[in-house]
Order: sequence, then structure tokens, then C-alpha cells
Amino acid sequence: MHAMATQAKPVLYGYFRSSCSWRVRIAFALKGIEYEQKPVNLIKDGGQQLTDQFKAINPMQQVPAVTIDGITLSQSLAIIQYIEETRPEPRLLPADPKQRGQVRIVCDIIASGIQPLQNLYVLQKIGTEKVQWAQHFINRGFEALEPILKQTAGKYCVGDEISMADICLVPQVYNAERFKVDMSQFPTIRRLNQTLIEIDAFKATHPSCQPDTPDDLQA
Repeated sequence: MHAMATQAKPVLYGYFRSSCSWRVRIAFALKGIEYEQKPVNLIKDGGQQLTDQFKAINPMQQVPAVTIDGITLSQSLAIIQYIEETRPEPRLLPADPKQRGQVRIVCDIIASGIQPLQNLYVLQKIGTEKVQWAQHFINRGFEALEPILKQTAGKYCVGDEISMADICLVPQVYNAERFKVDMSQFPTIRRLNQTLIEIDAFKATHPSCQPDTPDDLQA
């Protein structure tokens, strides 16, 4: 039994539709870690992430943030890597350094090269062109990811083990579908997503079934 298991449950500050929050929910689910959710509504009251209370939790005023083992972490990949390093089973990074490198490429393309360009804050600044803007940057990123994944994929993004790459991919495909990206151009991404979305850890953490999911979006 893990020594830390006796401590208070981790608390996830997130938002049902935030793809970065979803990444952390998937990681917790894959690791079998129970956690509490404290929803932060990014739309209501002009955005609850902009309050002084939340700024004290995450100065970037973004979700997710996690309180775990007596510390507060922000940035989804930093949170997931901390979970991986403190609770190593089942592993989310492959044992082989070359495969690890491939996992990190996929994570970085999504977390640095796609998601930040189509996140809520950016789209609010863009105004009426937001759908075309989001489509453009998701398409551009997926055009790079498709040939990479074609080479690295087995059953999952990198080989036959679920990794951080898969954790990043599924929420980004959800965003792509929300912004009506034509996924037929990306057969590898589409196949991987269809496989992953059937797995419990991805299903149970889906935006359609979170404590803060509005009634009309619940599945």
C-alpha cells in the first residue's frame, strides 16, 4: 500500500470541457487514484478562474490545478509527471528511452503547438472568427501528428501501452470535433481515438459526465 494513500484525497480544480483538465482526470483514472473535484467555471461570472481566490491557487489563472501530497501543482503535464513519479503503477511513460522520446514529442505538439492556440482565452480575444481560427491551428497540428503517429503507433499512440501521449490525444480530438475539424484527413489519429475512447479511464472522465457538466451536455 502506498504510504501517501492515508493522506487527504487529491483535489482537482478543473472544468468539465477543459481539455487540460480532462488529461489530468484520465491520468488519475488510469492510476486508480481517487480524487475530489472542485469545478472552476470558466464562463460564469466572467470566469471564476480570474478571481483572487483562484489566482492564489494558480497565478496563471487557468485550470487544471491539483492539490496533492501537501503541495499545489498547475500545468497538466507537470501534474501528470508528478503523479507518474510518485505513483509509478501503471506506468504512463514507456521503459524504453526512444519510446519515451516519442511520447514526449506527441505530448509537446499537442500541449505547446495546438491546444494553447485554440484555448478559451485565445478564442475570446479572436471574436467572430473563432471557429475558423481553431480549425486552422488544430488542422496544422494534426497534419504534423498524423505522420508521426503512423510511425509510432501500435494499438495506442506509441506502441501497445497507454501513455501520456494517449492522455493528450483524446481531449484534443474532442476539441477538434467540437470545432468541426474534418477528421477523415487523419485516419491514424481517428483510429487511435476510437480505440481509446472505449477504455473506462477515458469514458468515465469524459466532459459529458462530470459533476459540473450542464444538463444539456450530459450523456
